[in-house]
Amino acid sequence: MKPINDPIPLVDLANQCNELADEIMPALESIVRRANFILGDEVADFEQQFADYCNAEYCVGVANGTEALHLALRALGIGEGDEVITVSNTFAATAFAILHAGATPVFVDIDPNDYNMNADLIDEAVTDRTKAIMPVHLYGQPANMQAIQSAANKHGLKIVEDAAQAHGAKYRDQRVGTLGDVACFSFYPGKNLGAFGDGGAVVTNDPDLNDKLHMLRNYGQRSKNHHTSLGFNSRLDTLQAAVLLVKLKYLDGWNASRRRIAQRYSELLANSSLILPKQGPDVEHVYHLYVVQHERRDELIAHLAQDGISCGIHYPNPLHLSAPLLSAPTMPHQLPVTTQLSSKILSLPMYPELSADKIERVANMILSFEDSAAIKMAPNIA
Repeated sequence: MKPINDPIPLVDLANQCNELADEIMPALESIVRRANFILGDEVADFEQQFADYCNAEYCVGVANGTEALHLALRALGIGEGDEVITVSNTFAATAFAILHAGATPVFVDIDPNDYNMNADLIDEAVTDRTKAIMPVHLYGQPANMQAIQSAANKHGLKIVEDAAQAHGAKYRDQRVGTLGDVACFSFYPGKNLGAFGDGGAVVTNDPDLNDKLHMLRNYGQRSKNHHTSLGFNSRLDTLQAAVLLVKLKYLDGWNASRRRIAQRYSELLANSSLILPKQGPDVEHVYHLYVVQHERRDELIAHLAQDGISCGIHYPNPLHLSAPLLSAPTMPHQLPVTTQLSSKILSLPMYPELSADKIERVANMILSFEDSAAIKMAPNIA
């Protein structure tokens, strides 16, 4: 059945791109006319501005978020035979980057309240091969960094923040990006700060790591054709840096809009049977995604689709159950919280330009699903 109303996408990129076209297109045209496509001035300008935004000393632009994680691990000297503690309820890039570095991911279960790493499990997961902890600030909410930092200090471990979904989020009034040894960001188009293609960055306060990352991203060279170490081709594109320079000044405003949208969803759905997102007392959430739980998740998604409302599932298949990672250690065995939640979570439409009437339309469709389900389940007493 064809929906009567206009579609509501999970993410609407066109709206934002059209609003910024008059600013972005001249910036791109300037690069085209100069033909300065690789490590142009805009890359260095963005690196400085994004470092300043994160209150960090250094930022190194790279090709994408996966490479940000991969190169961060290599810059820390993590590789073959080493282990990195992380989570399974995340995008594949988190664990794949560990594999690409030659190390082994060790998965710990998540906190059922915020879906982030359960820091209480870190001690049990540490072995003599553990070199780092890679917490994910999932859906835009920072992980419990005080507990993670305590565990890292206790065991002498490095911290690599996966901040791919948390641009601008804060933990105890400190932006993510400076809560560990290095932090890694993705600028995939759908992120809170998104480019017009792939892009990523590594942020750090360590000058030695900054130097290593610059060489790793550019064939291991400080100057052209002088290769002092093994490196990669993983540079942030100048055109993408120009887009990000325009967008960065709007990021805080967009994040504020996401918080308002999340608050409105929570108000409208307060009396539903959904389990709504919970925000910790020490964090400023940036709601890259608004993730709820429902026992009849797949039926609800189908019901919303009848009205042209698109949802997502982040993530339907826990990484520890995927083919490349079946042999990875888990703590506790097979991650019961992660596994259970994967069949219930769904992401409602979320983007800064989402209008009040569309938020209400999504909420009303959810409530109508619950009403119809209640009628179907009511006993026949005739």
